[in-house]
Amino acid sequence: MPSPPPLFRRLRRPPTLDLDDIQATLLRARPEPYFGTHAILEITEPAAGRELLRRLAPRVTSAARWDEPRPSWLALALSYQGLVALGLPETSLASFPANFRAGMAARAERLRDTGVNAPDRWEFPFGTPRVHVAVTVHAASEDDWRAEVAAYEKELGEVPGVKLLSHQDFAADGFNVFGYRDGFSQPVVEGSGAEPLPGDGRPIKAGEFVLGHPSETGVPLPVPAPDVLGRNGTYVVFRKYHSHVAAFNKWLHDNASTEAERELLAAKLVGRWRSGAPLALSPERDTPAIGEDPNRINDFDYSADPRGLRTPLGSHIRRMNPRDTKLTVLSDVNIRRIIRRGTSYGTPLPPDRLKDDGTPRGLDFIALGARAIDNVEFLQSEWVDSGNFMGLGKEKDPMISLQDKGAYFTVPGTPPRRVRNIQSFNTLLGGEYFFMPSLSAIRWLAGN
Repeated sequence: MPSPPPLFRRLRRPPTLDLDDIQATLLRARPEPYFGTHAILEITEPAAGRELLRRLAPRVTSAARWDEPRPSWLALALSYQGLVALGLPETSLASFPANFRAGMAARAERLRDTGVNAPDRWEFPFGTPRVHVAVTVHAASEDDWRAEVAAYEKELGEVPGVKLLSHQDFAADGFNVFGYRDGFSQPVVEGSGAEPLPGDGRPIKAGEFVLGHPSETGVPLPVPAPDVLGRNGTYVVFRKYHSHVAAFNKWLHDNASTEAERELLAAKLVGRWRSGAPLALSPERDTPAIGEDPNRINDFDYSADPRGLRTPLGSHIRRMNPRDTKLTVLSDVNIRRIIRRGTSYGTPLPPDRLKDDGTPRGLDFIALGARAIDNVEFLQSEWVDSGNFMGLGKEKDPMISLQDKGAYFTVPGTPPRRVRNIQSFNTLLGGEYFFMPSLSAIRWLAGN
């Protein structure tokens, strides 16, 4: 499938946020196609950690003119253990929220990361106290990606007190390893200057995504101390998954007879067709023209579909953003929004491949926001691994949850169809909570 056109929002209004001080990844959309690297580093000497931040600070890209094409950019974030390794004062360390200080592995019960998803099954270095710094490079071409990575690695190589623990490359054309377009549905941040597109809804208060600014409640969320460290920063949730694409394909073949029936059943799980066209606008068949149109791809709600006859209540996108769905368990949808910068690694597997080829492939789920940690913990425990908020009982998210034996997925209708023996199509390989400091905070940390 050819690459879709990029969905660039436009900077139409004068921004009121300090875009020169906010890291680019928070507001800059992922290019399509994209290339990149996620690296995890360990600080073994506090002075070396500060020296690396000093060297990388000029390479960390700001969010200024986030709508203009850029060949590559670098982002940097720190775990709580990374802040400890830098020698941050105790008064400052104590100002971070408890779940960030505990780390993702310690929050496994809240996240329902059990069984094969449990921290004792994660790949190294996730779940260990050695995860200190995350460096991510995004690029629009392979040459620009290699140049940006080489520049960062040169600085890393000259600081012996910081060790590289893991290096993961990624690349995709805008479609994930299951063959579905992703990454195009994002909230509009008030003060960013972004032009809302049809279906975006009103801009969300900046403080939901950038620390130090009013949130949806009218006041800023707690900011780490001192102010120079916390203001204009945000939190990052990183979760690496191995995707069982062959199992997904086989389950579709086991439960649908024709290619058209399989594609419809798959769309019912996701809530969209492979092109990104939503079932809400195209319920019978894929309409790539909708998937390619930034003015239509997200321009829908569920007001005319309360029973989920078009978009099942339990489908992945309806769970992650219920929009105007009447929820059994009430929640303010606008404070549950996250900015997603997920990436895919490995080559996709075609729909007719029913046996796994042993090739590593999967998804890096990356969420950003001032409430990102709280929200992901909420989403995992309430909207992904439970169906109660939609009146679906024990039914779970069909794409990203750890399924129980005998699990099923309900396709509403008269009568409804329960498609049984749905499997886990993604296995968690590890993750961590990070703090993404502002550019001025990186310089402050480097000199602290």
